[in-house]
Amino acid sequence: MSASSSHRPDRDALAREDAKDRQLAQFRAAPEHDALTTDQGVRVDDTDNALRAGERGPTLLEDFHNREKLTHFDHERIPERVVHARGSGAYGYFEPYASLAEYTCADFLAEAGRRTPVFVRFSTVQGPRGSADTVRDVRGFATKFYTRQGNYDLVGNNMPVFFIQDAIKFPDFVHAVKMEPQHEMPTGASAHDTFWDFCSLQPETTHMLMWLMSDRAIPRSFRMMQGFGVHTFRFVTADGRGTFVKFHWKPVLGVHSLVWDEAQITAGRDPDFNRRDLWESIEAGEYPEWELGVQLVPEEDEFSFDFDLLDATKIIPEEQVPVRPVGRMVLNRNPQNFFAETEQVAFHTANVVPGIDFTNDPLLQGRNFSYLDTQLIRLGGPNFSQLPVNRPVADVHHNHRDGYGQQVIHPGTNYFPNSLGGGCPAHAGAGGGAGVFRHYAQRVEGEKIRVRSESFQDHYSQAALFWNSMADWERRHIVEAFRFELGKVASAAVRERMTGNLANVNAELAAKVAEGLGLPAPGTVADVPTAASPALSMENLAGEGIRTRKVAVLAADGTDAGQIGAVRGRLAAEGAIVEVLAAKEGTVAAGGDRVDVDRALPTTASVLHDAVLVPDGAEAVSVLAADPAAVRFVEEAYRHGKPVAALGEGTRLLTAARLPEEVVFGSSAPDYGVFTANGSTSVTDLADAFAEALARHRFPHRPGLLT
Repeated sequence: MSASSSHRPDRDALAREDAKDRQLAQFRAAPEHDALTTDQGVRVDDTDNALRAGERGPTLLEDFHNREKLTHFDHERIPERVVHARGSGAYGYFEPYASLAEYTCADFLAEAGRRTPVFVRFSTVQGPRGSADTVRDVRGFATKFYTRQGNYDLVGNNMPVFFIQDAIKFPDFVHAVKMEPQHEMPTGASAHDTFWDFCSLQPETTHMLMWLMSDRAIPRSFRMMQGFGVHTFRFVTADGRGTFVKFHWKPVLGVHSLVWDEAQITAGRDPDFNRRDLWESIEAGEYPEWELGVQLVPEEDEFSFDFDLLDATKIIPEEQVPVRPVGRMVLNRNPQNFFAETEQVAFHTANVVPGIDFTNDPLLQGRNFSYLDTQLIRLGGPNFSQLPVNRPVADVHHNHRDGYGQQVIHPGTNYFPNSLGGGCPAHAGAGGGAGVFRHYAQRVEGEKIRVRSESFQDHYSQAALFWNSMADWERRHIVEAFRFELGKVASAAVRERMTGNLANVNAELAAKVAEGLGLPAPGTVADVPTAASPALSMENLAGEGIRTRKVAVLAADGTDAGQIGAVRGRLAAEGAIVEVLAAKEGTVAAGGDRVDVDRALPTTASVLHDAVLVPDGAEAVSVLAADPAAVRFVEEAYRHGKPVAALGEGTRLLTAARLPEEVVFGSSAPDYGVFTANGSTSVTDLADAFAEALARHRFPHRPGLLT
């Protein structure tokens, strides 16, 4: 061994000792509450290297920190939800407008302005946690009210009906809509054989299918999505009087959706699109808000409708029973830890409080059993209600003991009746006391039979009502959705059976779907209902204002900074978000000024914005017109019906994107949501018109792009 090589180990050892000394010095200087510890609170000096025998020797089993760290990691995952696996949640509050004591003794509805804390979780249904946000699917809308009388869970969806009438069919439905078992595809989608086979053989799914094939299944944002309790529940007063009730959540920002092509592109551009939107809005102080409304039906009117109130595949048309606004909900705080809160939150339809009770809806009755059973498996035992996100604000006193995850140290007795514990906890009393839950008294009798009521047998009239209520563009999208979904079905028999079923809803619908699939039009069906409900069309639910709408401004060197500033000021004054996009980040030259670039074009897309503006500037427009990303941005925005504006030379980019001349330069262009400004049109006037168009959200009646 040479002299130089013989000294190398010593230098390496010294270097290691120096590094260790520095690490120890940092550790000793750190505040005690910031120092790394084991689960038992023992402070740890090194979490990067396992304990071993010599530098290159075997790892020693006595390294308790290594074993604890790996063991905890190996057990971090819990079973994901079978359905509603992918979700996003937030905290907030609910406050009623006025007392509802006339109808219910529920404490959180008893006093105007009293704020009740809530946690809300939004979700998709079919896909696993790793699927995309913008798939065609039902969205969950579950609200946990932390009331003074205990937790109340309003577990709903963004559609007011469901696929099946009886919960005993739920396993069949979920097995059919989930990924096919032989290859576990498709992820997060219903466009496959097993789902449509089930639906074509189960006519009760028809009404829900109309909602699923509409744009309701691809919401623009959780903040722009309605919510429904789905079932008919019962309000109960302190003296035991009952009133049937349906729950509705209406977003203050209006009800808006994506279009299908946009939804598919968004899934690739940002699979977290809806979740990110909710999180960023709350972080920015733009708190989402919904109004809670109820439809109230007196008990004596239970049989006054041409459908059964207990049928979860039916709505009560608002023209028959108006929705009464009763309060508002605001979400104003994001969770601190996704797993601890959003993933571990446990909803249960049977979590009710005094004043709210069930009906004999067979789907609801089954959910009341299934949800609790699911949580026991998913969260590891019966004590999941002690997790912080599930813990009631009301005092909890019971004789439940032990089990996985027990966090409470219970003194004294654990049985009832007892004398050694002073008789506590005791019954609230059979006869009185406010805040005691009493089941609604209802006479029940009948033979034990597996039969569904005849009043549940109408599967088509409300599906037809939905179709008849749609605007022409909504109908077009429904037809296109059926064609897409059934076009993915390999079984010819399933496609034919399904299009034949649609003839019971509307002959034109069935014929157009069949045409797109290359099938003959099904025979017409007599006596298809023609009634309509305007409240069902999204065209009548747009809301007002442009708060949080995202406007993209395409820029390059030579762009007009003054125009950007004027339009930004006008739109931002109403709460819109204006972002300058260019080929790369940094700034772009604008005369003697420079304009900050908010995002680089390669990192974003038109599907992530609600509108696009192209300012004046010959040099800038020439650069943009030569950039495929900028051209595609305008083309997609136009194709998806979004407002498009161009000032001066900016119209050249619209032409490069193949927008028809009559749209760019014609007098009717504003009717299509396209705005241009030349010397005779001021920037202020264009900004005003652009803001009005942005409030409309989308313009579905546009000529096609030039070929």
